[in-house]
Amino acid sequence: MLSGKRILLIIGGGIAAFKSQDLIRRLRERGAEVVPVLTKAAEEFVAPLSVSALAAQKVYRDLFDLTDEAEMGHIELSRAADLVVVAPATADLMAKMAGGLANDLASTLLLATDKRVLIAPAMNVRMWEHPATQRNLETLKSDGVLVTGPDEGDMACGEYGPGRMSEPLAIVAAIEAALADGPLKGKHVLVTSGPTHEPIDPVRYIANRSSGAQGTAIARALSALGADVTFVTGPADVAPPEGVKVVEVQTAQQMLAAVEKSLPADAAIFAAAVADWRMAEASGSKIKKDGGKAPTLKFAENPDILATVSQMKKGRPGLVVGFAAETDDVIAHATAKRERKGCDWIVANDVSPETGIMGGSENAVTVISDQGADAWPRLSKDQVAAKLAAKIAEALS
Repeated sequence: MLSGKRILLIIGGGIAAFKSQDLIRRLRERGAEVVPVLTKAAEEFVAPLSVSALAAQKVYRDLFDLTDEAEMGHIELSRAADLVVVAPATADLMAKMAGGLANDLASTLLLATDKRVLIAPAMNVRMWEHPATQRNLETLKSDGVLVTGPDEGDMACGEYGPGRMSEPLAIVAAIEAALADGPLKGKHVLVTSGPTHEPIDPVRYIANRSSGAQGTAIARALSALGADVTFVTGPADVAPPEGVKVVEVQTAQQMLAAVEKSLPADAAIFAAAVADWRMAEASGSKIKKDGGKAPTLKFAENPDILATVSQMKKGRPGLVVGFAAETDDVIAHATAKRERKGCDWIVANDVSPETGIMGGSENAVTVISDQGADAWPRLSKDQVAAKLAAKIAEALS
């Protein structure tokens, strides 16, 4: 995917700069050439020699280095790349970009480039949430700058919240999506993901343990192969992938409406763990205890999204893939589900608690089609996604 691609990597001055070294390694593993640029502040966090060794390239640091200007001026440097990546993109760098400032090599390159720019913001949570940063973010997005992250989590400063730079593999996926020209180019693929939340009352709901990690990984892998992905997601634990159209929903009924609105599609991948049941009538106010007497809950069956799309008479996607999360007789139940729903493939997995798959980082699936059952070994969810995306690309070719 990235073989022969040239990435101009601008490393900003933040504690997350240490991740940029792993990012360089990941990009080079995929065949990319990485040309690193360090800001003055970045040199406080990573050594130019280490960055140069990892990239196997000279590190560019100074706007007024006459030798560099003779070899490769900043104008040429900014335009000789396929993509410009800023990781980490500090609040200061984002402000310079939004304001069109150019007082050092990094900001000058960003102003002079005619290539697409992808930023991976990283900063303290208060800096990220500051109105000035959010204004700058909106300005950059309106200018066509691509953004990945930030993630939410513990900060080096001891605070918690959004502001952590995306992990290197997530940035790689965003880079692949930005440069996508793969076998799925020109194809529209619909992916559903995450759980649904069915309200009981304003504070309680019916749900399941799905994290949305597998659906997110699938959408990211499809996008990396060039697909135009519409990602319909329930309230998942993981952030949606970059470079795709995201439609957020809460309930099964909302998900069905979003799916129908997103059609037509060349393929539809239903990885969401949709609740089978909802309240027949959700309470408009919080249900109170009543002298120890438990409330009576009346359920109604939710719409069957997979069956609805699989059995469409008109506008059915050319490939419909469902998922079957089972706890016993996995293959038998999944095979029966495929026949009952009318989909082309079922991706079956065992989500018994002892497997650690639901909510975990790995998966072990069997892809069931009219050709039989193809059992895959236990892999990371990213690896499962990449393998499934390649299979989908082959089917749609």
